[in-house]
Amino acid sequence: MKTRDTQFTDRNKKIAVSGVSAFLLLLLYLLIFGFSEQDGETSSSFSYYLSEKCAELLRSLTGGSWTDALVENMARYLEHPLRKLAHFGEYACMGTLVALFLAPWMKRGRKFYFLTVCWVFVSAGLDELHQLFVPGRYGSFADVLLDTSGGAFGMAFCLLFLWKKR
Repeated sequence: MKTRDTQFTDRNKKIAVSGVSAFLLLLLYLLIFGFSEQDGETSSSFSYYLSEKCAELLRSLTGGSWTDALVENMARYLEHPLRKLAHFGEYACMGTLVALFLAPWMKRGRKFYFLTVCWVFVSAGLDELHQLFVPGRYGSFADVLLDTSGGAFGMAFCLLFLWKKR
């Protein structure tokens, strides 16, 4: 049986974990919706810039023998997969943070998993809906599904970590 002091300490730990998770989740929402607010041209040029840097990194890792034209082609080739990987990664972080936010207060089980995945699904849907109102952008249900799978992956990763910790 837990003493009153132990119960108080456990409650404080739960509040701390949920509070930190909520704060990081808020920052993540600001990041995601900030990226979604970029118009199509700005978003595309930022994605291309990142894919170009990845192509240049690949050139340096292979000895630097690639031509500029090959780097440019590789950057164009990498742009779409990197955008999708970024979607998956952002929402994997969200799934992790939502799971950490809920874990101190809920038993792991169907309700917990369902609530976490629904939270991510609704967030992804709202993000894609938001993009419908941004010039040069569009909403995609495929992105909602990709984001949700990223969130489910993040939740599973978090739960595996918590399970290993015990």
